[in-house]
Amino acid sequence: MKPKIIFWFLFVCVISPPLCAQQNQKLDSLLQIYENHSDNQAKADLINEIIQIELYSNPVHVKNRIDEYISLCKKINYKKGEGQAYYRKAGYYRYKGVLDSALHFYQKSRQIYEPLNNIGGVLNANVESALVYTEQNKLDFAYERLNHNIDLYENRDSLANGNKGFKFIGTTYHVLANAYLEQGMYNLALKNELKALKLYELTENELYTADALNTLGCIEGELKNYQNAYTYLKEASESYEKHNDVANQVVSLINLGSVYFDMGDYDKAAQYQKEGIEAVKKTNHKPREAVLWSGLGNTYEKLNKLTEAIECQKKAIELNSELGFTNDILSPYSSIGNLYAQINDFEKSKYFLDKVIEQAESNNLIKDASLGYQRRSVLFSKMKQYDLALNDYKKFKAFKDSMFNTSKSRQIEELRAIYDTEKKEQQIALQEQEITVLEQEASISALQKLLMALGLLLSLLGFYALRQKMKRNKLEKEKVDAELEFKKKELTTHALNLARKNETLENLKLKAQELKEKENTSTGYNQLIRSINFDLQDDNNWENFSRYFEEVHKDFNSNVKTKYPSVTSNELRLLALLKMNLSSKEIANILNISPEGIKKARYRLRKKLDLTTEDSLQDLVLTL
Repeated sequence: MKPKIIFWFLFVCVISPPLCAQQNQKLDSLLQIYENHSDNQAKADLINEIIQIELYSNPVHVKNRIDEYISLCKKINYKKGEGQAYYRKAGYYRYKGVLDSALHFYQKSRQIYEPLNNIGGVLNANVESALVYTEQNKLDFAYERLNHNIDLYENRDSLANGNKGFKFIGTTYHVLANAYLEQGMYNLALKNELKALKLYELTENELYTADALNTLGCIEGELKNYQNAYTYLKEASESYEKHNDVANQVVSLINLGSVYFDMGDYDKAAQYQKEGIEAVKKTNHKPREAVLWSGLGNTYEKLNKLTEAIECQKKAIELNSELGFTNDILSPYSSIGNLYAQINDFEKSKYFLDKVIEQAESNNLIKDASLGYQRRSVLFSKMKQYDLALNDYKKFKAFKDSMFNTSKSRQIEELRAIYDTEKKEQQIALQEQEITVLEQEASISALQKLLMALGLLLSLLGFYALRQKMKRNKLEKEKVDAELEFKKKELTTHALNLARKNETLENLKLKAQELKEKENTSTGYNQLIRSINFDLQDDNNWENFSRYFEEVHKDFNSNVKTKYPSVTSNELRLLALLKMNLSSKEIANILNISPEGIKKARYRLRKKLDLTTEDSLQDLVLTL
């Protein structure tokens, strides 16, 4: 199991000041001042600062402190403080893993902030609610909260507060990137995090910029662009160190360790993880310490230091148990169960893997359940309990297939979302150009009337009109070019969707044939295979593609027919796809033939077009 990459820490930091050793040193003096302070707004702000420090170091005790904060704010009618107090209570429940309670108190916080026109409070409550929905895999609700923030930002000029409260709107895009990360939509995550980085840079706050850099490093790591990941994470770490932000420097060390783990450089991974463990002791941030110990345990396992690995996982389990983090404890449980199996301590191994499977299934944590069944299947095999091993392996395969199908669906959703975004952006660009043209026309009309009123020379009027016409023609050309570029994107997206659809149908067909051979009856499978064949051979798909193609490459088919009258309709299809510069695999999927069939088709086409071995078929097609 790879070490955990940390995303969630960032959202704590952008809403409240980063936890550091100096704050811990201040705690005793703050408590003393608070106890001797009269009940007023200043006292409420004091307890809020105390809660910020204790939330991570003493999460059990801090609940009473938050309730005290709420009571004080109600007593002195301090509405803003009451909204912040509910926000803190929601944060407490969120980090305890009681997510429904967290959502309830984020909503209460938002309901107090809205009548106060406290935009910052509303934005923060929406951001944190979105994070909870993401943890619950209720992504539609998460996007709803985040899009509400974006709508407020885009219409900020119409609000009573104007731009007030939007300084850190980058956080919304930051969390949106995290939601896409959770779905495995890394390109959309990258796009939104880059926007967050741009907005953070406008604040001239280096710590917020470092947060975005840290997440960009995580995204690039998931995309396996390890050099980019290292560059972003190293820059973030150096920025945190510069500002003595030890808490977030710890997280950058966690992520650097994870990147080196993925690269297979386990010695370097262990180095960063050990540095993180030393640093985290200054902050007393137990959740991050648990992640570090578990990550180091995974690294030691790769280095075949099994005894050290077990001790690391035990420390992670102890910390998560102390914090009551029931879901986060599954990773070290699974790892230690696997480690005990490797040293043939089957009883302890089964104990931990049983716990993983039971809790993961009850909380619908598919990844953890899948890994638990896989590892327990290996364990049963080592125990020579082959029936149980086979049963667990089947369950592992079922979960794995489910995750694979989910991953494929998300890839299609990401492609569609990117297409919709680009389409919207293109439409906006076209509208802006149309407005510019209209403004130019209005300007020309007004100027012509003025020239006539003033009786300027006809030659001067003609010269000016000619210049304006040239400008208008230039704008019209830009508009046509933009429309053509948009159609090219539509054509490419349609072709890729067609290729992916045919590939998926072909895989489904092979699976149906495989199942048919295993089952006694074949009637249902034959019907399914015929339906798939019908859809694979459906000419409507090609007709839709041809319509898009002709809009982009006008007269291509007629030019080919004129120059090469012997070309067949199938060869014309191949030429069209070559014109788009698609790969042989993509062309094979679209035409529903094998890659070897594509090679033969290209060879026959070269002969028909009288091309020698030195001539390039691709170059010829591009000139048609």
